[in-house]
Amino acid sequence: MKLVVVEWMSMDGVVQAPGAPDEDPSGGFAHGGWHLRWFDDTSRQWVVDGLDAASSFLFGRLTYERFAAHWPRVTGPERVVAEPLNQKPKYVVSTTLASPLPWEHSSLLAGDVAKAVAELKESGEGELQLIGSARLARTLLEHDLVDELRLMLDPVLLGGGKRIWPEGGRLASFRLRSNEPTSTGALLLTYAREPALAG
Repeated sequence: MKLVVVEWMSMDGVVQAPGAPDEDPSGGFAHGGWHLRWFDDTSRQWVVDGLDAASSFLFGRLTYERFAAHWPRVTGPERVVAEPLNQKPKYVVSTTLASPLPWEHSSLLAGDVAKAVAELKESGEGELQLIGSARLARTLLEHDLVDELRLMLDPVLLGGGKRIWPEGGRLASFRLRSNEPTSTGALLLTYAREPALAG
């Protein structure tokens, strides 16, 4: 199974609280909801196409709880986003949640995170998609488990906040697979993991 990390990201690499002012103010982050002004029809379709392509989803606790509180209740035009999230299998990495999880088709991944995700990749087919979940994304990058990055890069600097990039980790190379501009100046970028570099 291919592991794909999907993030909305600022030019300085911040992924914290893109969707709402109260999404994640931890660390004194004051720019919650920064991403929404850069969304357009092209990026909305990119999101829908990505969700449709997923076989299953992977979440950290905070993103899971926020999604579980919202998407099962959605009606109207947003159902094109809600339906794949509600209907497909979801795996959650958490040391504080307990089974059974409230959102339908959700399972808890217990034990060592890297080992559990590696085993999940080996046991399945299709595309396992990690959405948001900055700390989990960082851990998976540190352990070289990410096969593809899908980034919506917004033309904004936030000056601080959570990032997914490991510090002091291994050298890793990615190949640009696609690059689509939007009407707002944001870029939709897809990078595929290259074989490990020697040395």
